[in-house]
Amino acid sequence: MSEFAGGPQAWVGAWSERRAALTPDREGLVDVTTGRRFTYADLDARANRTARLLYEHGVADGGRVAVVSRNRPAVVDLFFATGKTGGVLAPLSHRLAPPELGELLDRVEPELLVVETPFLDDVRAAVDAAGGVETTLLAVTTAEEGDDAVDESTYAAALPADDSPVETATVDTEDAHLLLHTGGSTGTPKETCITHRGVVWNSLNTITAWGLRDDDVAPMVFPMFHTGGWNVVTVPTWHMGGTVCIAREFDPGQLLRVVDDEGGSVLVAVPAVLRMMTEHDEWESTDLSTLRVAKSGGGPCRQAVMEAWWDRGVDLSQGYGLTECGPNNFAMPEEWPREKADSVGTPAMHVDARITDDGDAVERGSVGELELRSPHAAAGYLDDPAESEATFGDGWVSTGDLARVDEDGYYYIEGRKKDMFVSGGENVYPAEVEDAIAGHEAVAEVVVIPVDDAEWGQVGKAVVELTADADDLSLSSLRSFLDGRLARFKHPRHLAFVDEMPTSGPDKIDRQAVADEYGE
Repeated sequence: MSEFAGGPQAWVGAWSERRAALTPDREGLVDVTTGRRFTYADLDARANRTARLLYEHGVADGGRVAVVSRNRPAVVDLFFATGKTGGVLAPLSHRLAPPELGELLDRVEPELLVVETPFLDDVRAAVDAAGGVETTLLAVTTAEEGDDAVDESTYAAALPADDSPVETATVDTEDAHLLLHTGGSTGTPKETCITHRGVVWNSLNTITAWGLRDDDVAPMVFPMFHTGGWNVVTVPTWHMGGTVCIAREFDPGQLLRVVDDEGGSVLVAVPAVLRMMTEHDEWESTDLSTLRVAKSGGGPCRQAVMEAWWDRGVDLSQGYGLTECGPNNFAMPEEWPREKADSVGTPAMHVDARITDDGDAVERGSVGELELRSPHAAAGYLDDPAESEATFGDGWVSTGDLARVDEDGYYYIEGRKKDMFVSGGENVYPAEVEDAIAGHEAVAEVVVIPVDDAEWGQVGKAVVELTADADDLSLSSLRSFLDGRLARFKHPRHLAFVDEMPTSGPDKIDRQAVADEYGE
């Protein structure tokens, strides 16, 4: 993607100071959990203190800070501060089990590790699993939410008092600003390198395609260890000088009240969140008239959910994105027809899309793999040249998703090219889940398939062949076995048994036959 490179620049990381210079008194962040509100001047002052902390620990010129936390102001400070120092922010999921976290820590090799106190035990176990990562650990206490003191050095105590301006580093637009983890076909974590160029261009694509404004208020429900937490709506809103609202936990009633009380105008969420909002007691009484932009992402949204929002006068539509590109790649044209509701719209201003079969373009209307090209594409995967070449090698991002485009230029996502499925906005890789389940002494063979679920879109169903001496295996005991080995959103929610796995050849399990038999 070198054609989009701009060379060494200071402005690409200067998010908080440039916005504070333009609109110092405008609110940029609302912490719904504590009720605290921050102007852009406040955010820049906090970022200056944080930048000084990062310099003390070598998080500059490509140095890395990892953070394990829910959405909170300190994580925002780290984003703005790494922009100032030329450091890299690597948010890690607090939902992962310690071995999974340990693998990511070993890959990221952070100079500094910032951890919210509820997750300290898991992170300590993850550090041990990684063989003792050499890093300084600072604990973000949550005293305002009732946590007791901890025995680690605290992040707050380590912050310098000086919040005067610091000079923003000159970085190359191709330098990484974010490392965001995603899975491979086997579930092995990969860290995607999101460059300064990618962050800026995705923001521009979002602003121009969705029509964001300087008075927008965006309740943000994606976790900040996902690209959704930064690039779906947060950074684009800051780019325009709008307000982002965050909270530690998702609660549909609270989210409805934020829309009502704050005048929320931009809402993007996974289908499960949108559905839970429509089912809440406060749904009918909430004023939704301020919502101009409402989108569903992270998996297909049921027609009934979309109709519930349409009935309230909200123009809800579906989007499509992935960590490796964007993620905001498509938008619905103005006055789009409801019969196109299953589509994700047409490409954004600076995004090319094509449908291919083994690299060759297919005829319009035919299903093939969706490939994307844009200056907001990621640079590749950290220390993984083979996977980077496979996904980004020819200048087009291979999404692994099947899609088609109709005669009007609307794109439709038809399914996964690989076995991966999406549960509540989280990617689940069957091979990874199967490997974990296979460690159970009662399991001889296992295949995990996705099945539809009213709450989460899809969940896993484990189809198990028991060992000869196994008496039984319950779903609850299997999930207990997986606790600490696998993130809970990856646990199967259904369990079925076969006397013998079907095969399509010598020793090769016929996964399609399993799906056909047990997939309903």
